[in-house]
Amino acid sequence: MMNDPSNAHFVEILLLEDEPSDAYLVKMALKEGKVLAHLHHVADGREGLDFLNRTEKYVDVPRPDLIFLDLNMPRMNGREFLTAIKADDRYKGIPVVVLTTSDVEKDVISSYQLGATSYITKPVDMPQFVKAIQQIGEYWFSLVRLPQDFKS
Repeated sequence: MMNDPSNAHFVEILLLEDEPSDAYLVKMALKEGKVLAHLHHVADGREGLDFLNRTEKYVDVPRPDLIFLDLNMPRMNGREFLTAIKADDRYKGIPVVVLTTSDVEKDVISSYQLGATSYITKPVDMPQFVKAIQQIGEYWFSLVRLPQDFKS
């Protein structure tokens, strides 16, 4: 799926990230890694719920195949967002990768308890950050099989 342009199935990724520079790095890393993905970026959990529910300015957006989630955001943080979507039958099947600066053990534990699929601490070094995103892309879009059509 990653490097086969003849099978041009683009994966839909929803990124919840309040830092524009980190969102830009994710976008660039996916592009550098030649990950066939459409990246949709929102700044907090409330916007993420609007995106999933296709309300407000998100009426015509696709259902994401994967969610990248920062934990520390304003208005509705990542924990609250994760709790909300994993309690909703429409969204609980969407894999959520926590991608955050926190390496505090209680954050790791609570993220998994709330239903996160994986937990990755963002490297502070830019080349390492790009490499981490590329590795996530390799894993999720080359190795893992995501459902073909569980869109609603």
